[in-house]
Amino acid sequence: MTAIKTATRDTWLKARLDLLEQEKKHTRQKDVLSAARRALPWVKIEKDYVFQCEDGTTRSLAELFGERTQLIVYHFMFGPEWDAGCVSCSFWADSFNGLQPHLNDRDIAFAAVSRAPMSKLLSFKKRMGWSFDWVSSFENDFNADFDVSFGSLHKPEDPVTYNFKEDTFYPMDEAHGTSVFARDADGTVYHTYSTYGRGLDATNAAYSYIDMVPKGRGEPAEGNPMAWVRHHDSY
Repeated sequence: MTAIKTATRDTWLKARLDLLEQEKKHTRQKDVLSAARRALPWVKIEKDYVFQCEDGTTRSLAELFGERTQLIVYHFMFGPEWDAGCVSCSFWADSFNGLQPHLNDRDIAFAAVSRAPMSKLLSFKKRMGWSFDWVSSFENDFNADFDVSFGSLHKPEDPVTYNFKEDTFYPMDEAHGTSVFARDADGTVYHTYSTYGRGLDATNAAYSYIDMVPKGRGEPAEGNPMAWVRHHDSY
């Protein structure tokens, strides 16, 4: 944290009003950006992805929509050989409980997708106390096709495609992201949007609050900035 500055209430209020104008400008810019995001063209999904579900059944990507015409998928890092879900992804997932009823009312379904088998997902979900839908892509190429799974033999020095960049490097065999899908009146499913890396910041409630306080995130500029994060039952 930088050196503490003190001021009278009037001086603080003037500075706060100046900042408010910047915040309003940022909000207006965000509205324009959101409109551009919604205006992206749609890409038809050609593969028949089948997911393992919590109730023991299987569902296609189209069936994950339920009665809705829009679907948000969180690519949760949990590889088949892993013993627990990614700590950072869990940090994000702690924002998901209670989210689905609100999304459902806006014609949006939501699910997390991981490559780990369902037995591991269920055990970890119970440990974390989560209630959102979580499905396994253990037997399909969904994660690989959306550039968030690089295979269990992946090494940090192996080039991959991530965040729309080829020949980049990722330290783990799984990565996280969020993808959006839509279904038309004929039932055809389309991919409309994906975001990765810092693009996911807006979906993390804890970060939104942390960014408000004087110390901010307090994360190092070098190395892994999220090395401080733990599973919420491990602090």
